[in-house]
Amino acid sequence: MIELELPFPPSVNHYYRHVGPRTLISREGRRFREKVCALLAGMGVGRLTGPLQVEIEVYPPDRRRRDIDNLQKGLLDALEHGGAYRDDSQIVKLTIEKRECVPAGRTIVRIREI
Repeated sequence: MIELELPFPPSVNHYYRHVGPRTLISREGRRFREKVCALLAGMGVGRLTGPLQVEIEVYPPDRRRRDIDNLQKGLLDALEHGGAYRDDSQIVKLTIEKRECVPAGRTIVRIREI
């Protein structure tokens, strides 16, 4: 099992930008992805190859209203890009829970092969 403490992810509404007909990762999304990649590399996380169960706990930075389902896309893509797994299609069980606010926000992710 891999357990990670990551920054609070940007919403999918802020992770991507539309430029004409193209969809790009926003500056905020790129910064988040770079942080996740650096944390995974620093921990020496190896790529998981089988079916996965992913548990996510998000701790928002403030009490603003947020849709929990808008947080998972950028987070899961950043984990894939950082090498935690080959493709997010490997995820067969996904749970996400919004917890209490903490300064600056954070995310706890547990990934296990099943």
